[in-house]
Amino acid sequence: MTTDTDLIKLYSQRILALAADIPHRTRLADPQASVKKRAPLCGSTVTVDVVMEDGRISAFGQDVKACALGQAAAALLGRNVIGRTRAEVEAARDALRAMLKDGGDPPSLPFAGYEVLEPARDYRNRHASIMLALDATADAMAEAERAACA
Repeated sequence: MTTDTDLIKLYSQRILALAADIPHRTRLADPQASVKKRAPLCGSTVTVDVVMEDGRISAFGQDVKACALGQAAAALLGRNVIGRTRAEVEAARDALRAMLKDGGDPPSLPFAGYEVLEPARDYRNRHASIMLALDATADAMAEAERAACA
């Protein structure tokens, strides 16, 4: 059973501060790829736009309509995403998933900060929302790379 103390811990001041300050909140006018992801349980959505140069993100935009946890995860991504390769984004995505599902370590540099979401491990119904931004970004990068090779 969830107690009020558990919920206060889950929605910490740091999570709420991150959720209130999401970088790159403006959609791109001419992205190479756009991907929208939705968490089926809660209905949270994230749409990501990317432009890539030399295998790295050079421009990024995101539209985040998610709970505070999903917003915090998108904020952490937004702080670190410019200049990253798909391998780096996928490694962060995989580490975040392992942190939530298997008690693994949070993503490492350059994607530091996700440890703030460790209390969400016990709330499986929130995992999909937390994963949206990284999932959408990895998919958008793959789509942009395919388009560049076509």
